[in-house]
Parts: sequence; structure tokens; C-alpha cells
Amino acid sequence: MRRTLVRRTVLTASAVSLALLTSACGSGGSDDKAGDKAEEKPSASAAAPSAAPAAKGKSDAETAALLVTQADLKDQIVSAQGAAGAAAVPAEVDNAACKPLSQVQTAQKVGAPTGFGRTSAKAKPQELPAGASAEDKLKAGLLALGGDQTLITVASYDGKGAEDAFASVKAAGAACSGGYTVTYEGDKTKLDSVTSAPVRARDEAVHYTVVMDLGDGEKSTGHLVAVRKGNALATFYTFGTAAKFPGDLVDLQLTKLG
Repeated sequence: MRRTLVRRTVLTASAVSLALLTSACGSGGSDDKAGDKAEEKPSASAAAPSAAPAAKGKSDAETAALLVTQADLKDQIVSAQGAAGAAAVPAEVDNAACKPLSQVQTAQKVGAPTGFGRTSAKAKPQELPAGASAEDKLKAGLLALGGDQTLITVASYDGKGAEDAFASVKAAGAACSGGYTVTYEGDKTKLDSVTSAPVRARDEAVHYTVVMDLGDGEKSTGHLVAVRKGNALATFYTFGTAAKFPGDLVDLQLTKLG
């Protein structure tokens, strides 16, 4: 029996895309170059150079505009409503150190961003012939619901806010490697382990595989990714029957960050 947290992330995040799925089944950094002149030594009376201004974060509207869209992902169903549904009610964790992981898993804000946006992406199902039966359509829809789905967030911060938010996710991965328990609406779900996995580095990046105990001997492995690029933080959580690391999606989203 799948626990409530899984129903929340899988069913709630997929609720909007289910109608789309069933209908679809029925249709046929560059290097700086040194200058030629040697740097002149400043005179004793020269004013000290001013410090670089602190980074300013973007607004919600500006940040949300940087998210991947349906136009970017032709082979996936993109749904902001799916991600909003997953984030509707925060989950509680038994270890406060693990909270940033839970926030990424449920498309929540990490830290205090000035701007924030979230969406979800799920692979489209294979199209069925025009004459497919209602039973075939239903089976295809249910199979598609078990496919990989990724919750995506992008957040913008003032100053070093993105660095601090990233550091909290990285620290949580180390502190919670032995697992943690999440409580949602009174139902407890055990996360068995959090394991570091390879990821291509940008300014900073982490990738964790998270094993969830679904009960009745069932396990589910998800991929949790956080990447900092300047004063922006992008997070990804991919889950499904046999979830795979969303490398292409991560690369595309980071490209849109500029």
C-alpha cells in the first residue's frame, strides 16, 4: 500500500496531467583574457576600489519566466498546477536537519528567495491507434502515471542567499544519509537512505538518490538535485516506478537561467 506522502507527490502532482495523458493516448563559462599592459601600481593617495555591489534577486514574475515550459519540452507534459498541488501542504520531518531535502521533494522554497517559481514535467505516453478501446486507453494512462515525473523549482536570492540555500541542501544530504521520516496529515513515511551520486558541476551542484519505503516491502528510488548558478538555485526531484536521473532536463533548465 502506498503511503500518503507518495500519494501526494505522485497522484497530486499528476492530477492535472492525467486528463492530458488519457486524451493523448486516444490520438493517433568563458575564460577572461589578460590585457597587454601591466597593471599600474596605484598611488598612495588613490582611493580604494569600491566593493562589487551585492547581487539583487529577481521578482516572482521574473523568476517564474525562467522555468522550462511546454514549448521547451515537446515530448513531455509541463504542468505548473501539478507542482503547486505537490507543494500545497508542507510535510513535517522528524529531523530538522533534513527539512531542506523534504522542501526539494515537495517543490517548496529553500531559504528566503526574492523570487520563486515551480513547475513539473512528465513524459507523454505513447499514442494509441484511433480505434483503441477504452480499456486500452485506461491501461496506457495508468502506465504513463507510473512514468518519471520531475518537480522543478527556480529561486532567486539577494546577496549570498543562493549560496546559503544550496549549502543547507548539501548539509542535509550529509546529515540525513541514514534516512529520515516524513509526516503528512498524520501518516508517517520512512526515507531509508540518502546517497550522493554523480552530477556535472556548475557553480555548485549536488545529486542524491533517495530510497523511500512505500510499505508492504515496496521501495521507490527518487533523484534529488540542487544546482546553484550565480544567485539562482534550481532544484529537481524525479520520482516514478523506475526513476532515472533527469540530466537533459537539468541541462535545459540551467540553460534558461543564462
